[in-house]
Amino acid sequence: MDKPNVEIYTDGACANNPGKGGYGAILMYQKKDGKMVFKKISKGFELTTNNRMELMAVVDALSILKVPCCIKLYSDSKYVIDAINKNWLQGWIKKNWKTSSNSKVKNVDLWQKFIQLSKNHTIEYIWVKGHNDNKYNELCDKMAVEARSNNNLEYDKGFEL
Repeated sequence: MDKPNVEIYTDGACANNPGKGGYGAILMYQKKDGKMVFKKISKGFELTTNNRMELMAVVDALSILKVPCCIKLYSDSKYVIDAINKNWLQGWIKKNWKTSSNSKVKNVDLWQKFIQLSKNHTIEYIWVKGHNDNKYNELCDKMAVEARSNNNLEYDKGFEL
């Protein structure tokens, strides 16, 4: 059976860093009847970082998928895209979650969730320039900013100062 093709756009935002943060993600796929399906998700947090929001958008988007998929994942986050495409993530794992300068990797909780959620999918990671008229990246950015501006912000359990 062929894997469904899914496009995912993600973005994170943080007012101050750390500070109030949010993310937005859009998942798109075409059903067998030809109809396009769009799923939007967003969430806001009281205290977090921009990089956590960028990565959490990816993690939460992947968590929605119930079957293995072929995914094109678009993000304007060099942190996320480079960590994967430049094999930083594999290096961090080999060094027991230490960077090349031997400091502790940040957001290990989210990276570990990402590893689990991504393993059954075929994913192409594509960097897009932020604020550059990419319709879906701009919409994700708007969703992220709105999410961090909500009154009902969640507590980011994995955030560490």
